Amino acid sequence: MNRKKILDELRDAAAALGPWFHNIDLGGVMTAPGHFLGDYPAVKWRRFADAIPTDLTGKTVLDIGCNAGFYSIQMKLRGASRVLAIDVDPDYLRQARFAAQIIGVNIEFAEMSAYDVGSLGGRFDLVLFLGVLYHLRHPLLALDLIREHVVRDLFVCQSMQRGDPGEELLAEDYPFSERAIFDRPSFPRLFFVEHRYAGDNTNWWIPNRACTAAMLRSAGFLIEANPEEEVFVCRPVAPPSAFGAVYPAKANTRSKGSVAA
Repeated sequence: MNRKKILDELRDAAAALGPWFHNIDLGGVMTAPGHFLGDYPAVKWRRFADAIPTDLTGKTVLDIGCNAGFYSIQMKLRGASRVLAIDVDPDYLRQARFAAQIIGVNIEFAEMSAYDVGSLGGRFDLVLFLGVLYHLRHPLLALDLIREHVVRDLFVCQSMQRGDPGEELLAEDYPFSERAIFDRPSFPRLFFVEHRYAGDNTNWWIPNRACTAAMLRSAGFLIEANPEEEVFVCRPVAPPSAFGAVYPAKANTRSKGSVAA
């Protein structure tokens, strides 16, 4: 079979699984060549790729909200011993399995919500949470659960952000009479989308930059780097408050059937 016919068949197979949000190079066939954000997410990845270890040999990775698997594939190409990719959308998971198979990397996939990570029963060396937070109705709960159950060492969070991009040092407390602080553009804000944003009815909460950082700290993450305006590289620390997740999923204590390391 000549190369043109192989590529045509591959293109048809990819199209049958569409539409794709991740534009992935399948050896000469791009899955979303007309993406409105360009070569996405590769164009985003290039801006923070250096913030993640280039050698992940022996490391375990959890990709929460993996979509079509672009980042999971990148982690496996960096030598990760195990990559578990989860998403709630079975169509995205079908795309991800297809892309991984074509590229030739071994990735585990599971249909699972960010709220259910406690059931994995273990922690991962690197946890990716990229482009998910603003799709959740309960974003801080998700961060609490991720911190409590699955992050062993490194946590990378990326969220769409809107509003003022600044951040300023705030006092730990203000009197009840203080009102002006809430009018400052850089005060942490989480914008609620009642209906749709960008035609997507799963865009629920969109933070400004100060809010993303504040939520991460509140959930018990130390921000070590901010290599790209929407990307925060963190490590787990003790949460600043004893008041965490309202209903944290308990870790799976069963010795059999666990899908975590």
